[in-house]
Amino acid sequence: MSAELGAHVGAHINAHAAYTFLDLVGTFAFAISGAVAARQRRLDLFGIIVVSFMVACGGGIIRDLCIGAVPPAGLANWAYLAVSVLAAALTIAAYPQVRRLRHPVLLFDAIGLGLFAVAGAQKALAYSQSAEPAIILGIVSAVGGGVMRDVLLSRVPAILDREIYASAALLGAAVQVGLTYVGWSPFWTPWIAVISCVALRLASLYYGWRLPVFHTVRAAPVPQAPAGEAANLAEKADSRRDAR
Repeated sequence: MSAELGAHVGAHINAHAAYTFLDLVGTFAFAISGAVAARQRRLDLFGIIVVSFMVACGGGIIRDLCIGAVPPAGLANWAYLAVSVLAAALTIAAYPQVRRLRHPVLLFDAIGLGLFAVAGAQKALAYSQSAEPAIILGIVSAVGGGVMRDVLLSRVPAILDREIYASAALLGAAVQVGLTYVGWSPFWTPWIAVISCVALRLASLYYGWRLPVFHTVRAAPVPQAPAGEAANLAEKADSRRDAR
């Protein structure tokens, strides 16, 4: 009995360590995307660090507040702030190299999107034991920081711009929760979910996939007769009345 209990505790510790690692890697990826975007907007050092931290930890803080995990990990654990500052410092120091990447913000943002969707869904599932809140909060974890970044930098958030963004996070969170429910290995499940999310996001950017937009059908305007013709018609109508 004690051996089984020890094995269960060991597996739980390993799974927790794996998802904490995913969370920190996602924090680093999102922090780089935020630092690059802030650097492109010519913000100062403090502004770059603030944007990096908000992008990296904003979604996770919202998730933790929703599930009652207070204080949020992004504020209680110094590692998240340290990772954000490190990512900002590396971006500033190696900005010419980072800039050579094609669309670096979108690349690191896609990686962070997948990692946060999976880690957020798993943490919410551990607290709520319910699939629907876990998937929703996985999406919130993934897109919350990006929305904060775009608002701070006066840009239209990607989730409101017809892009396959929140939908990719939905796929990653749903795959994570679904494979967890069917009992897949906790080692392979997060990587499959992350790859699914990142692949959909990058494919949508490469092929230009967009969500449909519904346009309002306007009624065709009633044709108006020219002014001279309208006057002639009025005179003919008056002459008919006089003849009567």
